[in-house]
Amino acid sequence: MQHLSFNTLIKKSDYHRPLLFNSVLWLLAFVILLFIFSKGNTPIKVDYIYTVAFLLFMAIPVSINFYILIPKFLKLEKYIAYVSLFILNLLLFSILSSLFFQASLDTLFPNFFFISYLSKTNSYVIFSIFLVATTLFKLAEDWFYFNTNENKNLKLKNQHIETQLSSLRSQMNPHFLFNSLNVIYALALEQKGEITKAIVELSDILRYVIYDSDTKRVTLKDEIKLLQNYIAFQKHRVQVSNLVDFKIAVKNENFKIYPMLLLPLLENSYKYGITNTDSSDLIQISLSQHENQFEFIIKNANIGLKNNLDSDYSGVGLENLKNNLHLVYPKKHQFSIKNTTKTFTVIIQITDEQY
Repeated sequence: MQHLSFNTLIKKSDYHRPLLFNSVLWLLAFVILLFIFSKGNTPIKVDYIYTVAFLLFMAIPVSINFYILIPKFLKLEKYIAYVSLFILNLLLFSILSSLFFQASLDTLFPNFFFISYLSKTNSYVIFSIFLVATTLFKLAEDWFYFNTNENKNLKLKNQHIETQLSSLRSQMNPHFLFNSLNVIYALALEQKGEITKAIVELSDILRYVIYDSDTKRVTLKDEIKLLQNYIAFQKHRVQVSNLVDFKIAVKNENFKIYPMLLLPLLENSYKYGITNTDSSDLIQISLSQHENQFEFIIKNANIGLKNNLDSDYSGVGLENLKNNLHLVYPKKHQFSIKNTTKTFTVIIQITDEQY
């Protein structure tokens, strides 16, 4: 949410429900002024006439303030001009009131005797209080509707982000599932004892992806375990020992990150960076965390397959991963790719200020 500066408030608010606002404003003003003009006694007919006439006259400087001075000067941060014109507006109609208001009433209502409700000094005081009070009332109304609209917009934005994140997070590579079932099938045909271990590893991966990752944040401990399970399962498919060099330097295992952020990169390394026979196709992973800093570097051999941001690898392409980072860590992350003829490297750096 953006900073709630005074200028932002004025610019955002404009005029909301003018009929309701003016009805409440002038009804309240009528009750207060009627009480003042009748001096707390039971109002008589002449008091009602005087109060209504006074409000009709006051509506002119108030409207000038509401619909000219505030939007054209206060809204545009022309504070000196606004204050000057506000005072001029106040003085002008105060003087006009003292000179012509009483005389106009006597002319329009000759059958009524209007006592001197306001002295010249009191007239300036009433006008000053009334204009200042109505200005504050208007700004309070603007503030209320501004916050209401901002809250609605924020909720809609959060819902949209959550929908996007859920969509991105739910995309799991169908090829991984297909290949995993083939691995288990092959182990079953060969009646290898590893099949039980492979099923457990695959079960842990699927449970994490389907259930455990359905949250805003997961601990590094859980995310590392997911990567280790994935690496362990891949050993049944890729008949190469010591394929992954996984270095971990974590100060706080409970440091939380967005779930399923790292697995797509590991998937990509297996898919594009290794062969089943060449043991030199090493995947190098460095995962580190210190205080509020997190870094993940994964490097694999570039065996001639095309790696770029448009590549739809493993169900969640690098472009989707970039979008995910922008949604979850706006202006708090760096995402870089180093693509050479020999190696392909992805680096993610996150600064999470909540820690």
